Amino acid sequence: MAEYRIERVGRLIQEKIGVLIVEGKIKDYRVNPFLSITRVSVSKDLAWADVYVSSFKSEGNLATGVTGLQSAAGFIQAQLAGQMHIRQTPKLRFHEDASIREGFDMVKKIEELREHERLGLSADV
Repeated sequence: MAEYRIERVGRLIQEKIGVLIVEGKIKDYRVNPFLSITRVSVSKDLAWADVYVSSFKSEGNLATGVTGLQSAAGFIQAQLAGQMHIRQTPKLRFHEDASIREGFDMVKKIEELREHERLGLSADV
């Protein structure tokens, strides 16, 4: 039962931070609406939450966005505390997650291979 609660808290944190980003409530200029929270890993004692952030834009934008989110972690945690109604709101640590960018790159390579195959060229991708 405890593991289910931890997963639920993680999903709720992911949802709430995503809304804060999309609605532009995080005023740090480094945080843009193209950032996406891919997953949240919460410690068993709810003391820490590792938040993984991804973007389909360049890696530089992702690193800058993660730095902006880490800078605004106190504000984000305060917003979560007001919305989640749990005794202890986890402290937030933000990490880069290149999964969305890697996914776009993989789709692009597959499309290039299909185009080469369609044209009868060798696959030197």
